[in-house]
Amino acid sequence: MGARCCTIRSGQIRFISQDTGNSDDSDASSDNEFTPCTKPPPAIETQPNVKALKESDIYSSIMQSSGRWTNKLWTKQYKSITIPNFIAQRELGMKSQQQFTHGDMCVLNSKFLPNRLRKIVNYHHKKAFCGIYSEDGNVFLSACQDQNIRVYNTSNEEFKLIKSIRARDVGWSVLDTAFSPDGRYAAYSSWSDCIHLCSIYGDHDVHEALHFDPGDHSFCIFSLMFSSDNKEILGGANDGNLYVYDLESNKRTLKIDAHDDDVNTVRFADESSQILYSGGDDGLCKVWDRRTLREERPVPVGTLAGHCDGITYIDSKGDARFFVSNSKDQTLKLWDIRCFSDQTGIEETKKVVSSQRWDYRWQQVPRRMAKKRDLKGDSSVMTYRGHCILHTLIRCKFSPEASTGQRYVYTGCATGSVVVYDILSGKIVRKLEGHSSCVRDVSWHPYKNTIISTSWDGTLGMSDFCDYNAQDMEPDEEEVTILSRDSPRFATKRQRIKRTRETAFPGLYD
Repeated sequence: MGARCCTIRSGQIRFISQDTGNSDDSDASSDNEFTPCTKPPPAIETQPNVKALKESDIYSSIMQSSGRWTNKLWTKQYKSITIPNFIAQRELGMKSQQQFTHGDMCVLNSKFLPNRLRKIVNYHHKKAFCGIYSEDGNVFLSACQDQNIRVYNTSNEEFKLIKSIRARDVGWSVLDTAFSPDGRYAAYSSWSDCIHLCSIYGDHDVHEALHFDPGDHSFCIFSLMFSSDNKEILGGANDGNLYVYDLESNKRTLKIDAHDDDVNTVRFADESSQILYSGGDDGLCKVWDRRTLREERPVPVGTLAGHCDGITYIDSKGDARFFVSNSKDQTLKLWDIRCFSDQTGIEETKKVVSSQRWDYRWQQVPRRMAKKRDLKGDSSVMTYRGHCILHTLIRCKFSPEASTGQRYVYTGCATGSVVVYDILSGKIVRKLEGHSSCVRDVSWHPYKNTIISTSWDGTLGMSDFCDYNAQDMEPDEEEVTILSRDSPRFATKRQRIKRTRETAFPGLYD
């Protein structure tokens, strides 16, 4: 065994073997390089159990919003849903007012899901931690271990750097960022007693520290989010507490003792900003209602149990009913907050999580984690398996409502991939590979089929749709002079292209 050193984390001393090699969001004292996963990628579940999902009303909701119910009759009459068929359906008067509905557009968009990943930005061997689109999709915000926050213009098919902000009071790296709803400001957090608020636009730069006054100990906000009215910022910290900072009064207004361990993720449930979600290293997801909350004796509305290890991220569907969570137990789960866990389920989760003896920051996934296991009292609606959670707080999110009807959930992966699941089938519909290290953050453009992935290999990747076969539709330049359209060689090439297209994209060119 190599030499050993110690790190101090939240007041605790941890001894680390020098040959383990990696650090994580929750360890500010080390800057070792990331070691790629050496084990085979996680096994893909071919027959997910969708029984509970079909009994939930999210099934009908997603079916309708993504256009799959409205086109059920049409699908029976025609073997494949294609653009020509949709146009014919509209022209024949089978569409109300002879227009495509939102569901129709989601169905067509599903034909053009991202299928390639290209690296578009390189931060020169520094780990990239956060990347997020603004609500209108015209700006992308990135945070890197070099302590710079970069703002990119993404309108008009561009990805152009327009501003670089030097982060202040950073311990190891910026760990989370958030856009204000109006898109004018961004907030970021690190190992510090405060978060910082900075301006995106304007002649006068704003860069202010917002103090949380946690006390005399090492402190970090792992997750933060603006309220929909732009007046508050919600944060989850390593001391097990949730914090709410009021931007108008310029002070912390709420502190909730929420979890028995680090709070890794927080989210507002909907635009009312009254319902809060939180997830922590205790393996539990909790729901809070600020309208009935007493700070001196905080009690959650309910608790959701079923994960076997800590929660790394939560994303809300935006309807104050459903959310998804990523976990170190190598699963992603879908939850309905109207189906809380009973005390048996909560105690079972606490028992299993407390018995974990591996550290996901430096160690490989234990074999027992690879086995499919359903905890007693698990109240989740659906479980998705096929991606890997290691080294850092990897994020998962719902796909956009505008372009997909929230038909998918997508997540980063420690193998360097972006994994896209169909919510209702539980199956992987895309696995976008191209990064050499862990993908920590992912962000889908709100209106386009473009996903930006943020990776520990120091790059940003852009995943979009590419019809590879269309690129071969015409002869190569050097062939133009010797290959006429009437030649047998040209006809043979077009036949090969057609066969390849039909295999790769069945029904798309019918």
